[in-house]
Amino acid sequence: MNYTKYRKMYHPVPLKNREWPDKEITHAPIWCSVDLRDGNQALYSPMTIDEKLEFFAFLVDLGFKEIEVGFPAASNTEFEFVRRLIDENRIPDDVTIQVLTQAREHIIRKTIDSLKGAKNAIVHLYNSTSTLQREVVFRKNKEEIKKLAVDGAKLVTSLVDTGLDGNIRYEYSPESFTCTEPEYAVEITNAVLEILKPAPDRKVIVNLPSTIEVATANVYADQIEYMCKNLNARENLIISLHAHNDRGTGVGSTELALLAGADRVEGTLLGNGERTGNTDIVTVALNMFCQGIDPELNLEHIDEVVKVFEKYNKIPVNPRHPYAGEMAYVAFSGSHQDAIKKSIDASHDKSVWENPYLTIDPSDIGRKYEPILINSQSGKGGVSYILESKYGYILPKPMLVEFAAIINDMSDDKQTVLTNHEIHVAFKERYVDLSAPINLKFYNSSNDSSKTTISATIEKDGRISTVVGTGNGPLDALCKGLRKALDMPLEICEYTEHARSRSSESLACSYIAVKGEDDTLYWGVGVDANINTSSINALISAVNRMLMG
Repeated sequence: MNYTKYRKMYHPVPLKNREWPDKEITHAPIWCSVDLRDGNQALYSPMTIDEKLEFFAFLVDLGFKEIEVGFPAASNTEFEFVRRLIDENRIPDDVTIQVLTQAREHIIRKTIDSLKGAKNAIVHLYNSTSTLQREVVFRKNKEEIKKLAVDGAKLVTSLVDTGLDGNIRYEYSPESFTCTEPEYAVEITNAVLEILKPAPDRKVIVNLPSTIEVATANVYADQIEYMCKNLNARENLIISLHAHNDRGTGVGSTELALLAGADRVEGTLLGNGERTGNTDIVTVALNMFCQGIDPELNLEHIDEVVKVFEKYNKIPVNPRHPYAGEMAYVAFSGSHQDAIKKSIDASHDKSVWENPYLTIDPSDIGRKYEPILINSQSGKGGVSYILESKYGYILPKPMLVEFAAIINDMSDDKQTVLTNHEIHVAFKERYVDLSAPINLKFYNSSNDSSKTTISATIEKDGRISTVVGTGNGPLDALCKGLRKALDMPLEICEYTEHARSRSSESLACSYIAVKGEDDTLYWGVGVDANINTSSINALISAVNRMLMG
């Protein structure tokens, strides 16, 4: 690896007698969710307006009082979303929406237009200030970049004063702040503040983004403390953080920068954002919570946060996420499990949480400690618990016995415990919706009196053929059709089904066992929103297992 091609991208911070290392976090900052803007722009498929409206309502329920809702000049969707929030009166009186604009005239004008009728709003003005951005992207010197920011601030204030009636506040970001010379970051920000005129009753937000994380977290803290000590009218400013996670230390950088004097945190739920993500507000908030500090967010039901996050972002939450991961409260190590259980059993004072391995009581966020271990010594009970509680499968007892033996062998070969994910993958690979050697392409069925006729198009060994059968329902009909087409004995011996959850959108699970001439049972599982399709898929899966031997 040619490490010699790389150089430090940040500038030395002329900070003497730094104070932040001796401080502690004692209270929650002002939180600002940027899920609907910074988070949304990082998605393969950005949210629709209706999805953004639903996500906005969820963020309000979580307790966010400031929410950056978009970049109105970026697209019609962004503009229309802001308008619907305002026109449909969806913004509570104690919630302030925030809109983002570059320091460019036509973008500023459209942004201000989007806010007409808003009761409470923040206009977030930014422009790039870093050395590389100035020299390579914009090809402007420091004075030209500063003029761009100042002119943008002048236009914003003029349009707000003449065109908006609500409580409109200002925010300025020197973008790529962490790669900007500290003295110049102070110079350009102070120049903008002269236009925005911060006052005790109308404080200005100065957002100092780690647009790209290029240094250790302590450097970001130094940069923040330097700004706090050198910006004009500090008492009338709200110093805001917006840390990205390029080095994997977005949370740490945010926490140290709070020690350095910041008042506010912009971030996203569970860390979604450009490249490697933004500061994870859930983690920062719950880190405070486990130190006895009120995070001032409603995180009592973390599974609901995960559900909403995955629904709208279409991104899975890492199972090892510090608080929200599905494995965050599962102990696989025997010594860990023993210590956790003893601590829980010995805790007589339920008002105080003390545990050697769990920093918070999982029940405080709607979770529970799960001590299930699956290894070569585990029985079918643990396998059954994981498949049902984690993934919604309720296996018939004979099938459970068979699969538990498979897991036992896997763990024996691996010579360690198996994760929930490994068990789930093993189950799906061996049983669920198998598509080889027979691949079901299409089927339809029709009823005539008491009989059902089914016609199924299948692919086997690269050849497409049609299977036709008649019987007492779709399964019996397909079984008879396959028996003839494959020229082999085939009989359905077991069949059960259930819904994977109790919601109206639940998928159906079907379990089928078939046998041939040697009386060996071959199990298959089908999962689909349609119960008939799930049972057909289960039959195909079982037949495929029989064909594979």
